[in-house]
Amino acid sequence: MERCKWCMCNEKMIRYHDEEWGVPLYDDRKQFEFLMMEVMQCGLNWNMMIQKREIFQQCFDGFDFDKVSAYGEEDVSRIMETEGMIRSERKIRAVIHNARCFQKIREEAGCFSDYLWSFTGGKTYVYPAHQTEGMPASNDLSDQISRDLKRRGLKYMGSITVYSHLQACGMINDHQRDCFRYEELLKLADVEEREEKEQ
Repeated sequence: MERCKWCMCNEKMIRYHDEEWGVPLYDDRKQFEFLMMEVMQCGLNWNMMIQKREIFQQCFDGFDFDKVSAYGEEDVSRIMETEGMIRSERKIRAVIHNARCFQKIREEAGCFSDYLWSFTGGKTYVYPAHQTEGMPASNDLSDQISRDLKRRGLKYMGSITVYSHLQACGMINDHQRDCFRYEELLKLADVEEREEKEQ
């Protein structure tokens, strides 16, 4: 069975690839989890995030954005002292701050997923050029969403971070064409082929 090469380093990464990566996501709690794991990942690697995922879930109440948004100084200290946690106070504070911004988007749009999917009209984008010319680190879509998230106050939301999230939550199907998940996920989505604009 063929898989994307990036996931083949260990069992947790394979399971994440096989079960979650690229599946169209409409659950706000999972959206918040994936997005905040991207925040924690900045400057590090995704394998480390998957290995530490249970620690993140423990620290941030299972990524319950309502609970996280109410965190105070004691919570920052508690998280900083958690064994195995990435001890970046800036990132921890960014997750708490982002939970509050996330709530505001939910209040405005009804739910975060509706807000995010509105950028593609509910479609999953497939870029044929990514199969032949390689995947970009960011693109026009992630640039647009990054700008809007930053305008709404979210931190650590650069275009590269956002692009990774769009892949994870199924808005962009970037599985390799010979990966068994590529065709499976096409069947779950309303797909639109797109060409990349010149960056």
